[in-house]
Amino acid sequence: MNTLEKRLEYIFKNKELLRTALTHSSYANENRGAGCESNERLEFLGDSVLGMIVANHLYHNYSTMPEGNMTRLRAELVCEASLVRVAAELDLGAHIRLGKGEELSGGRQRPSILADCVEAVIAALYLDGGMKVAEAFIKKNVLSDLTVERARKSSSDYKTTLQELVQQKSGQALTYSLIDESGPDHMKSFTVQVCLNGRPIGRGTGRTKKEAEQAAACEAIGVLTK
Repeated sequence: MNTLEKRLEYIFKNKELLRTALTHSSYANENRGAGCESNERLEFLGDSVLGMIVANHLYHNYSTMPEGNMTRLRAELVCEASLVRVAAELDLGAHIRLGKGEELSGGRQRPSILADCVEAVIAALYLDGGMKVAEAFIKKNVLSDLTVERARKSSSDYKTTLQELVQQKSGQALTYSLIDESGPDHMKSFTVQVCLNGRPIGRGTGRTKKEAEQAAACEAIGVLTK
């Protein structure tokens, strides 16, 4: 644990918090008699702390960025792929406490476990050291991946981001369909609906079909990342 604390650049006053953050439910279930607690509650808290700090950073550092664009960029920064990158840089997988079955099935490399563990560690940092400690960690390890170019790009192509978001799970299919068209030829208005596996998740209107699709994708990102 000392090695991980050095990578986190923080020494815990309550070591049990970090130990719990590294405890997968499979390990906790196998050690119930020892009063072992999984990191699931910490993960829940860490998800909120992460989202709030990233949102606060975007709000104060990108003053002209519309709400929809901030929602999209926040989704990119806190998604599973982003957190797995953080876990890899910290070598977090080597420190996770796993049950025997999960260990044998490659749990240390499983993206969902690694991402959840990062969120749990964020919560542990917040509870042990306060918001400033959690914010310092997030700025160094999550927001460090945010560049001016990425922020600029994130202001436009919602369809690409939505596609990347749903592709984090296999078997996902997005479809866009024109559901309304109105107005004279010189001032057309198009309304498009986007569905995930046949379920509507967003709707948008624009002067062109492409604009309407982007607007629908933007709304869908907000729905999927709430």
